[in-house]
Amino acid sequence: MKLLHIDSSALGANSVSRELTRRIVAQWQATRPGTTVDHLDLATDAPSHLDIDSLGFRLGLDGASLTEAQKRENAVSERLVSQFLAAHVVVIGAPMYNFTIPSQLKAWIDRIAQAGRTFRYGANGAEGLSGGKTVIVASSRGGAYGDDSAYDHQESYLKTVLGFLGVTDVRFVRAEGVAMGEAVKAKALADADVAIRAQTAEAANERRAAIAA
Repeated sequence: MKLLHIDSSALGANSVSRELTRRIVAQWQATRPGTTVDHLDLATDAPSHLDIDSLGFRLGLDGASLTEAQKRENAVSERLVSQFLAAHVVVIGAPMYNFTIPSQLKAWIDRIAQAGRTFRYGANGAEGLSGGKTVIVASSRGGAYGDDSAYDHQESYLKTVLGFLGVTDVRFVRAEGVAMGEAVKAKALADADVAIRAQTAEAANERRAAIAA
């Protein structure tokens, strides 16, 4: 089984979402020994945001019509989408930045959202092509917003875009209010630990049952 571990926080060792993804991956490996892990750190290795060169894969041009810059950017997009498609489990560290996700995580999503690879349009509209994966999102928030908040363009966006790509098994481990004092942060991390154990065990059991079937 292949697990893709993605971090996007720019805070390094001070990042709550990075601590959560570390714990999730460790718990998954304890539950499913033999899992191979590929780590992608978008704070240090993020693709550029889409521009005329990095949009080359969407222009439908043949190789001979691409510029050298477009060919280089196409190679980046191909590497990222192939890595995503090969993973059975994806763990995403997604801190809330100004009510949404970090721009480097959005840049990664823009590269893997490729017509014909991760989704397609048919007679009945859009169809996701990336089903069968489990995605666990480590969501960290400085404030406390709860569920279905008008301020949330973080978890709601990730659930929507991953669903568009065909991923229906999307789970969230949330640490909320981590900037509201040490006591609140400690409780948030303790609650997240409980959720990590529950979510990884449930997801691993479901994947094991699906393979056995």
